[in-house]
Amino acid sequence: MTAVSGHGPWPGRERDELEAQQMVLGDLAELPTGVDPLPFLTQLADRGPGADAVGRTAALLAGLPVELGPHGWKLADHEGMDQRRADAFLREDLGALAIAAHGHTGPLTLEVVGPWTLAATLWSARGDRVLADAGARREIAESLAEGVRAHVAAVREQVPGLGDVVVQLAEPQLGAVHAGVLPTFSGYARLRAVPGPDLVEGLRPVVDAVHDAGATAVLHLGATWSGIAPAVLAGADAVGLDLGALGSANTPGWDERAWELVARAAEKDVRLWAGLPPAQVSQCAGPMLGELVRTVAEPWRRIGLPASGLDAVTLLASPRRTLTGTDAHRAELANLGRIAEALAERAAGA
Repeated sequence: MTAVSGHGPWPGRERDELEAQQMVLGDLAELPTGVDPLPFLTQLADRGPGADAVGRTAALLAGLPVELGPHGWKLADHEGMDQRRADAFLREDLGALAIAAHGHTGPLTLEVVGPWTLAATLWSARGDRVLADAGARREIAESLAEGVRAHVAAVREQVPGLGDVVVQLAEPQLGAVHAGVLPTFSGYARLRAVPGPDLVEGLRPVVDAVHDAGATAVLHLGATWSGIAPAVLAGADAVGLDLGALGSANTPGWDERAWELVARAAEKDVRLWAGLPPAQVSQCAGPMLGELVRTVAEPWRRIGLPASGLDAVTLLASPRRTLTGTDAHRAELANLGRIAEALAERAAGA
């Protein structure tokens, strides 16, 4: 069944965690009939360092302490105040989830930064990006795998009877890692490109850990469609792609090479999580949702996939932008529900 979910980021500061989580669970429960709600653990990044995506994920690393440095998060010699703050934010979020999701027996999605984006973003304790050291990036992947197992277990402990847990591994930097375009610490050179087989080997321990924890693994690649093949080979159950970043004004969402990879993934029962931009709003007609329905459905048909397969697509907002205020986020979830309903109708009519 066509579904709607989210990445996790939500507006709000300290003491807003419970309200945010209740809104997400409540709003998704009101989606149209025939659309599956996939509520998500909210992340209130406005609280500051440690509530951001990288800091939150880095704090999950087993046996690898982190701290804030001049360029962002970096590996540290021992646990300090920065990591303790990140741990505290996550405990607050899980506490809010335990209250808001009391009695919830459906699915829940969690998002963490994937191993390659984490290695590209984290800095070594006394050097360059972790990505520059093959041994260090392997250690990051193994440590993250242990952290993800513990994270899924902690979520299940907070919500007894929880259904399927879906872990979204955010890998927006995968394409830059593969292309070798990330600058070194000095900025005067670029880090070496990482070949495809190495990308797969780096992803696999974390994907395996998600499966070991009894959860579903989604590798969200942003606009990096070249990462679809490594994601499939690493064992992902679904791939996420920001469709709004593909195509042109005349053919929104269409990129032949990208959709060929989506089709090949679908043949292997790897589902699509489609990231959509916000709807354009007409003063007369309101949100122009038909354009976003076509952004998914027309490339799907054009590449030769059966319309019935739209029933397995999950919709969510493209993450790399900022919406102002809670009302905008809630309106977007409602719009995604209406788009999903239209896709479900096309699937049923096939």
